[in-house]
Amino acid sequence: MPETFCNYINGEWVSGDTFENRNPANTDEVVGLHVKGSAADVTAAADAAAAAQAGWANMAGPARGNLLFKVAEILDRKFDQLGAEMTREEGKTLPEAKGEVRRAINIFRYFGGEGSRMPGMLVPSERDRVHMFALRKPIGVTGLITPWNFPIAIPAWKLAPALICGNTVVLKPASASPLSAYRIVEACHEAGIPKGVVNFVQGSGGELGSALVNAKPIKAVSFTGSCDVGNWLHAEASKRRLRIQLEMGGKNPTIVLADCDFNSAVENTVNAAMFSTGQKCTATSRVIVEDAIYDKFVAAIVERTKKLKVGNGMEAGIDIGPAVDKGQLETSLRYIEIGRKECGEPLCGGNRLTGGAYDKGYFVEPTIFGEVTESMTLAQEEVFGPVLAVMRAKDFEDAMRIANNIPFGLSASVQTTNISRVFEFIYRMEAGLLTVNLPSAGVEYQLPFGGTKDSSFGPKEQGPAAMDFYSDYKTVYLKY
Repeated sequence: MPETFCNYINGEWVSGDTFENRNPANTDEVVGLHVKGSAADVTAAADAAAAAQAGWANMAGPARGNLLFKVAEILDRKFDQLGAEMTREEGKTLPEAKGEVRRAINIFRYFGGEGSRMPGMLVPSERDRVHMFALRKPIGVTGLITPWNFPIAIPAWKLAPALICGNTVVLKPASASPLSAYRIVEACHEAGIPKGVVNFVQGSGGELGSALVNAKPIKAVSFTGSCDVGNWLHAEASKRRLRIQLEMGGKNPTIVLADCDFNSAVENTVNAAMFSTGQKCTATSRVIVEDAIYDKFVAAIVERTKKLKVGNGMEAGIDIGPAVDKGQLETSLRYIEIGRKECGEPLCGGNRLTGGAYDKGYFVEPTIFGEVTESMTLAQEEVFGPVLAVMRAKDFEDAMRIANNIPFGLSASVQTTNISRVFEFIYRMEAGLLTVNLPSAGVEYQLPFGGTKDSSFGPKEQGPAAMDFYSDYKTVYLKY
């Protein structure tokens, strides 16, 4: 019988009716049964967080930090277990899953250290014998809504800064991969974080999301997910003047210039487009190639992509796992059919994988379409699967124009050895995350993360900037 994983409200594990969490590489395996929360559970969680807010906010920052260090230690002890569970519930390969677990551990350690800094402001006054300064203060009860594609890292990078700034939280994970987030909450409980500070409710995104944004104690909401849901959340949160932070879609370009390190550019493009089954918001979905090397580059990425091994991420030697669920598989296949209608047969891939173990999972071939033009659907809409659109550019200026001619602006990459082109790209590219001679996907936690245009709204996540969303300032003027 699969293990049941409860909701967590006011320091207690709360049971109820359950939903299944199945392995997308082998749908015969039920990874766990998760308690399906209700709107009433969200209300109870928000009320518990409100009751705990003052006590948590008044705890000294270093003491809060010490508890975050304990969470990191607990997660570290379970490192191998957490990596395997993530692969089983989300589908990414075991090395990728372990890398994500390590990142979550490091995030808790990073923000644990912020408890001893908690930087404010100290400036001189124009007036005689007046001392003035500004202190950080928490926002209050914060709602966190996280996606399925980074099921432990994204909960970590929202939860850790929220807690270190003195906020209490209600965390709602994605139903497709709730176990990884559950393990963080379990670690918070084991570390001794006071009851009511962290609350965790699983279940339907529509019902719970609406309940969360309308719960009276909620003061702020941080969301990562689709543009449609993000836009709805923004509208609902604005009615209550809630602080809102949105990380949404991307249609990320990699620009490949004729002067690039060719082999590195091939590897970086295929890595960013196909690894994690293309299910990263920062994945490359458009590669814009300078005309002079277009044919050679296309041949090389097709050859490299054909060598990728698709299968169960728990097996050694697998490069790409399954889509996270049936719906995401069908989305990828639908866009592949759109690509066939717009620009003909793909250069490689284009089919659902069947036969043997493939029949038990949601596997799709890594797919590349060539000669994609700006007006085509594959050049405009996010697929969130291993589907790459290759576009031809006359030169660097044309490539920059194509790259920026999109409503999204999350990440972008350039492959070049020309330092002037590098700086042109850095200053002119309309995206929040830029990489040079690296894959467009793959970020670290020490610097701000977030996009521009339709990809993001509100203060950035991660690094020191994360604290700007989860705190406010109290300004003091003192005459002595």
